[in-house]
Amino acid sequence: MDGSGGGDSGSMATPVQKRAHEAWRIYKYYLDKTTPHSTYRWIGTFVVFLIYCLRVFSIHGFYIISYALGIYLLNLLIGFLSPLVDPELDASDGGASLPTRGSDEFKPFIRRLPEFKFWYSVTKAFCIAFLMTFFSVFDVPVFWPILLCYWIVLFVLTMRRQISHMIKHKYIPFSIGKQKYSGRRSSASGGASRAD
Repeated sequence: MDGSGGGDSGSMATPVQKRAHEAWRIYKYYLDKTTPHSTYRWIGTFVVFLIYCLRVFSIHGFYIISYALGIYLLNLLIGFLSPLVDPELDASDGGASLPTRGSDEFKPFIRRLPEFKFWYSVTKAFCIAFLMTFFSVFDVPVFWPILLCYWIVLFVLTMRRQISHMIKHKYIPFSIGKQKYSGRRSSASGGASRAD
């Protein structure tokens, strides 16, 4: 009898697991469809950010969650601005490094945290922080100006270190559009050859 009872509970969980797997597959399908639409994704994240800010400012609380969210976003930003292979660590191995001279081979900048994963993590963090504001256990009373000043100091020091790292190893983590190449130089010589 115990064996049949265990089998029934296993068969009862199977439809739930199938539904959960199907819901996860649909979620991933639509998430993958948003990949090429970075502008709209970031606009949506900005809307979620505004909703979170309105919630925190309207209830005048949950500043510790905002501080933890700021630290997490700073950590994500560092990953987004950093190369996949750190030139300081890789130089000792003699492996691939960023080009330092004009004659070096061009190697594209590969991020440690790709843009899509950066966006997804930022959006997920804002959604989780928003949900946490509905539970009073997370509303720890703190003097928020001290947290804000500490976060600003942490941000400035971290970005100064990251920018000096970029300057030292001569890399820029952003590409502004696609490079455009000019066509043939002498279109007049091509016209003259056709006339012959």
